[in-house]
Amino acid sequence: MNKWAELLLGLILVIGAIIIAWYSADWWGSFWNFRSAAWVFLKGGIFWFIAMLGILFILLGISDLKG
Repeated sequence: MNKWAELLLGLILVIGAIIIAWYSADWWGSFWNFRSAAWVFLKGGIFWFIAMLGILFILLGISDLKG
């Protein structure tokens, strides 16, 4: 993958994960109306997967810039 595309995709994923976590904290959580512990666990897992994938793409893009 292109180094700039990796950086851009990584930034989009990390910023998107932060925005989703921020919106789901207050008023967005009442819209979804998810009450089960399993769903909360799944949402947390999806958040961390997207965030770590974004960080991975950022690190890959930075390492491509060096090389």
